[in-house]
Amino acid sequence: MKHTFQRRRTALTLAATATALALAAGTAQAATQGELLPHPGPDGLIWVPEQTGSSGFVSGGLSARLDTYTTFACEGGGSMVVSFTLDEHPDRNPAPFTLDCPADIPARITIPLGTGLHGGFGAVVTTSTPTLRWAATVVQPE
Repeated sequence: MKHTFQRRRTALTLAATATALALAAGTAQAATQGELLPHPGPDGLIWVPEQTGSSGFVSGGLSARLDTYTTFACEGGGSMVVSFTLDEHPDRNPAPFTLDCPADIPARITIPLGTGLHGGFGAVVTTSTPTLRWAATVVQPE
């Protein structure tokens, strides 16, 4: 009887250890898929913390006296094409660009749009796969 109890206790201990290891591994995997871009803070006008697949955003409230920067990040294997629509400033419309998105580490690019922009603009993101993760910020540092 004593041996049966000892075997059950050993089996339960092994099961608990295996469960703890599985949970720890799952937590480690989730941590690697953290934020692609941190919150932009008080200078931020837009923060898209994470989006999957093709989409976009519209930014508003631009101050003409401040520099404007937009940053994009992505990961997941594949690429994304970003195009802008600056309807009020067609002469300042940046050319579309492609950002390669590695499978395991985020890629990042910051586009300076300069001063003198007012109102808003749009950005369209077209991804090569529907599972590609991306993020974006628009900031106007004081």
